[in-house]
Amino acid sequence: MNVELAEERILVLKDRFTLENAEQRAWAKRTDAFGAIAKIGGLIKQPKDDQFEVVYRERRLQPFWRLSTHTDYTYERKREHRLKAGPEVQSITVYGATIPATNKETPIIVTELCREEQRREWLFDGLTKAQSSGLRNYLDFETDTISSEALNDLTRSGTVVVPPQAKASFLTREVLTQSIPKIEADRILEEKIQVDQIDLFYRPVHAFRYRWQGKEAVVEFDAVTGDARAGGSTFETYVGKFIDKDFLLDAGIEAANMFLPGVNLAKIIVVKGLKMGQRA
Repeated sequence: MNVELAEERILVLKDRFTLENAEQRAWAKRTDAFGAIAKIGGLIKQPKDDQFEVVYRERRLQPFWRLSTHTDYTYERKREHRLKAGPEVQSITVYGATIPATNKETPIIVTELCREEQRREWLFDGLTKAQSSGLRNYLDFETDTISSEALNDLTRSGTVVVPPQAKASFLTREVLTQSIPKIEADRILEEKIQVDQIDLFYRPVHAFRYRWQGKEAVVEFDAVTGDARAGGSTFETYVGKFIDKDFLLDAGIEAANMFLPGVNLAKIIVVKGLKMGQRA
């Protein structure tokens, strides 16, 4: 079996909205962030702007993974096909072989040459490790390909870079496991699995924590889609912390071998810089 792994990439989605946009839209959601208490209070007397205080601002890069696979299997299998025959037929001759007819049927054993090809894509939330089809919406926006060193430069400038909870090697094994087709074969002629994209995406998020009447709540603003929502989290624990390249980008021959116990390493092809299924 040939298993080809693409080189991992880090892609950062470009901000489409300014910090000023984020501040304005988050401020409009501040009352919602405090839930029913603020809304009930608002029925009696609308809270004044000066009653809300911004106690923390955060620009962060939040991770998700995109992996895609291409499987290609060529194999042979034997099948019995029954040809209908009239009651008077005693036998038929096919390619010089005579086959008797029984009960108005003639059984013919053939060898079928088969090929199955499939492409699949997975999107994993970088924090929960759960698959999320909604992340596909981000794939239509512009990105920059950067290095882990460039991510650390962003950390130095004040951006919070959140590390993914799922490592590339773990997710690679997950998608390989799910990619192997269930086939009925007498002889496999070729079997190839390509993980042709192992991409770690980072999307920019602004978070604002407000204080009102002794309570605190968060509003998040998505700097790609422009959506603001009450609730969410802040990630102060990662402020100033650098990213470990070996943690982020660790898919390789060991990952494939762990997925395929007993497979000779010489039969596993790891291709770095595999350029398939590219996107802008």
